[in-house]
Formats: sequence, C-alpha cells, structure tokens
Amino acid sequence: QVQLVESGGGSAQAGGSLKLSCAASRFMNCMAWFRQAQGQEREAVAAVDSDGDTNYADSVKGRFTIFKDNTKNTVYLQMNGLKPDDTAMYYCAADEILTAYQALEVGVSFDYWGQGMQVTVSS
Repeated sequence: QVQLVESGGGSAQAGGSLKLSCAASRFMNCMAWFRQAQGQEREAVAAVDSDGDTNYADSVKGRFTIFKDNTKNTVYLQMNGLKPDDTAMYYCAADEILTAYQALEVGVSFDYWGQGMQVTVSS
C-alpha cells in the first residue's frame, strides 16, 4: 500500500499564491492533482510523470505549475494568480503506470489517493 501525505492547503486572496505538496511513500511514475468544488464533480488539475512530462487543465494553464522531485517521491503544485473559482478540496493522486498525458483523460483511474485538503480563495 502507498501512502500519500499532502500539505500546503489553506486560504489566499484572489491573485495570491499557494504551494501544495504531496509525498508518496515510494516511487510512483505519475502524480497528479485533482480538485472538487462543493456540489461539483471532481476534475483533474495537473499531472506530471517521471519523464518530466506535464499536463494541465485549460482552466489552470499559465497559472499553476506542477513539478515532481523523483528523489523525494514528492509532487508540488505551485498555484499563482489564484481565483475564487479555484476554491475546492484538492487531492493528490499517484499511479505506477499512467503517463501525464493519460492522467487527465476522462475516466482514467488512479491507484492511490491522498486525504484531500481545502484551498479557499477569497475575492
């Protein structure tokens, strides 16, 4: 079993920044961030794989950056230019096989999930 430990959630003003972290208990090829706003379906935000390939949802392109430290089995999500619409529970996900390009496809299933943490952006 793989444990994912998330940190960095919290509150920010619109236009501000937050950085999320997620450490896996062992190597995972692909790590990603998903979010779920209240009353809405979960959506993929960004993914990165061990080749360094990244993939982003259109809604966060140019504002969020995902990067992975393979030596620490840790993925980070740097969120800049935050908007109130970014308010959601953010979940880290990891998979041994998926690639970053596969990760954001509809219906793709990740093997491991974190507990989630709240990100709140106020206007």
